Amino acid sequence: MKRRRRICNLFLSPGEVKQKEEADPLDLGPEKHAPAFRTQAGAILYLVAILLFNFTARIVFAPLMPAIEADLGLTHSEAGSLFFLVTVGYFLTVLGSGLVSSRLDHRKTIILSASAVGLALFFIAGVRSLWGLRIGLLALGMAAGLYLPSGIATLTSLVSSRHWGKALAVHELAPNLSFVLAPLLTEAFLGFSSWRAVLAFLGILSGLLALVFARFGRGGAFKGQSPNLKAFKILFNHASFWVMVALFGVGISGTLGIFSMLPLYLTAERGLDRGLANTLIGLSRLSGVLTAFIAGWATDRIGPQRTLNVVLILSGILTVLLAVLPGFWIVVPVFLQPMVAVCFFPAGFAALSRIGTPEVRSIAVSLTVPFGFLFAGGAVPIGIGLLGDAGSFALGIGIVGLLIFGGAFLSRYLSFSPDEIR
Repeated sequence: MKRRRRICNLFLSPGEVKQKEEADPLDLGPEKHAPAFRTQAGAILYLVAILLFNFTARIVFAPLMPAIEADLGLTHSEAGSLFFLVTVGYFLTVLGSGLVSSRLDHRKTIILSASAVGLALFFIAGVRSLWGLRIGLLALGMAAGLYLPSGIATLTSLVSSRHWGKALAVHELAPNLSFVLAPLLTEAFLGFSSWRAVLAFLGILSGLLALVFARFGRGGAFKGQSPNLKAFKILFNHASFWVMVALFGVGISGTLGIFSMLPLYLTAERGLDRGLANTLIGLSRLSGVLTAFIAGWATDRIGPQRTLNVVLILSGILTVLLAVLPGFWIVVPVFLQPMVAVCFFPAGFAALSRIGTPEVRSIAVSLTVPFGFLFAGGAVPIGIGLLGDAGSFALGIGIVGLLIFGGAFLSRYLSFSPDEIR
């Protein structure tokens, strides 16, 4: 087949070959001719920059919250509800992003998302009431949620499928860097200004990135698939889709789910000083920058399915060790667990991008990721917290570790044949 396609292309002009390839920009299997990875590095870095500020805009409220509480006179429960609003907004638009990308295209949707994030941050920076803050955070979550399905679709259209692991690993640098950037940026600004200045600064950068991507960015000039009953039925009737939903649930649990409750576990149950606990957790996130690249390389070398097996087994074991290792030995899994857990995403998105025909891939992303976040960012922290109230955070973390470990067995049932999902 590969030879036949090459022979056929010999009879076409360069423009016709390009037109033929662009007719199905997501169909980038091993037989598909596509640009070399290095030639698309600049275009990929534009997407990384947009995701960096998209993600930072959502998590920066954690280090800013003490200052926001003091300024607006919020209670701790009111402050906690604000994070839920960002998640709800994000969930709704990731789930329905196909409605936008099917009417615009993926490129314009990315530009719209970055612009709307900037506007939402500016609005929040100027609010003076709790209800204004709530509306702004819901809008911020909705603006940020537009990016991911279109970003992944654009990214995988830029390079051959044999380079998807590396491309997705580079893309996943953004969330890891955000966990470092958000607290450092917060401390830098709060030293001479207010929390509002931090949001205004991020809003300006997000707006500028939208303009830069509109002028210089490449890829994404094709429409997404609008959510419809037929497309949902295609995915819902295939086992691989549900396997990926479960895998993203446990995969994200190893990062966001554990991260959400780890500071409380280390201080309330393991007796660590709060400053030491936060320092250890912060430093442990730095390793993800390197290991994400290793995971991308492994995904391209041995395939996403085998990479997922290894990552989920190791991540599950290290999560269980967080719950059972005594004394200061817990420092070992505190550093190693996030180092391994972050490796899920390059392989996970590469596997998700291989499920089904191009027409349903963006829908698969827009359905799988939000459900994974709901489980990992909602059910997991709540479950660990309930067990913590009952006297054992460790039991909750251990159960999550076993669920992650069990994900390795689920990955055996993945199928990457496009003909099986039509």
